[in-house]
Amino acid sequence: MTEAAAEPGRAHRPGAGRTERAAAVARRIPRLPTPVWDSLLPALLLLNAATTPAPREPVLTVALTAALVLPLLWRRRAPLVVFGAVVAAALVQWLLDIQLPADIAVLVALYTLAAHSARRTTLVAGAVVEAGVLLACLRWAPDGAFLTPFVAVTAMTAAAAVLGMNVRTTRAYLAAVEERAAHLEREQEQQARLAVAEERARITREMHDIVTHNLSVMVALADAAGYARQRSPDRADAAMRQISETGRQALTDMRRSLGVLRADEPDAERHPLPGIAQLDALAEQMSAAGLPTGLEVEGDHDHLPATAQLTVYRLVQEALTNALKHTPAGTRATVRIRCSAGTVTVDVADTGPRPATSAATPSSSGHGIPGMRERAAAYGGTLRAGPLPGGGWGVRTRLLLDSAGAVSA
Repeated sequence: MTEAAAEPGRAHRPGAGRTERAAAVARRIPRLPTPVWDSLLPALLLLNAATTPAPREPVLTVALTAALVLPLLWRRRAPLVVFGAVVAAALVQWLLDIQLPADIAVLVALYTLAAHSARRTTLVAGAVVEAGVLLACLRWAPDGAFLTPFVAVTAMTAAAAVLGMNVRTTRAYLAAVEERAAHLEREQEQQARLAVAEERARITREMHDIVTHNLSVMVALADAAGYARQRSPDRADAAMRQISETGRQALTDMRRSLGVLRADEPDAERHPLPGIAQLDALAEQMSAAGLPTGLEVEGDHDHLPATAQLTVYRLVQEALTNALKHTPAGTRATVRIRCSAGTVTVDVADTGPRPATSAATPSSSGHGIPGMRERAAAYGGTLRAGPLPGGGWGVRTRLLLDSAGAVSA
């Protein structure tokens, strides 16, 4: 099978396989440690000085070569100090009028200094080396041929300095890119943690609303069935059927809310999110549980987003559940929903007095009133819950549809 066939969509390039294999082989070749690389040039220059016959004073030649090249072993750790030592050795060599191949150590030291120091330091070091080039050419250039070696050595000096500065710039750029990548990775991790926390809070609110409401209704229906079992068996049977229906509805709501955690959960598709259209069934359920509830819906709600309708439904559900739990028998509740182009007003009121201990309970702990405030705040609304002037308890808020996508409802 050819490479083009093995990788559909990738154009076949002549020689691409050989290039990739060569690159793979190169990657498998072990790289020498940095100290080994740094010691190669000094070792070669010292070997050359020791084995090449010197025109005069061989011992001094080897000593000067060692003074020029041995500091290069520490050039990465102390580039400025190494540069100074190499330049000092070169000055001594010039004063002794001895020419050596080891003078290349000056260029290596300049390159290293440029790769690890600021531009001003590099310019000063380049000027020092250029002064040495001038002195060397004045002393050792052949008669009448000063310009050629001077230009050649000056070009090598400039190349060493520029190459070192380019290495330094590239290293700084790569460090900045790595820092930015690390910063972006930290931001992504933080955003992921915030998204997880927000999703947990959403699921917690949903579970609280579903479990609290349905259990409260089931408990009320069970009590009613127990009282009516002897006097009115038909009403007791109806209450038990309502308990069964409420339990099934609770399971459906829980599967729908937790379906986002499972890719193979089809329940959310079979049962759409509850909205304003389901408030009639909610009012009937609360009435059957012992809290007669009236519902008034003004305006067209078909244009409202599904998430906004879910928020309205959960607000009404939680308010009615609190009324069912904290008011005596005979209490009535009224739900008024007003829909407009940009806002939805939710007003839930009941006629029952609250005991002093339970009046503060919904807002002091748990996820009841705080959860309702979070839902309202997701749409730019402020929820007000408290006693009404004429008696009873009221919950009121206005949702702004323009901020619907700001926070998960």
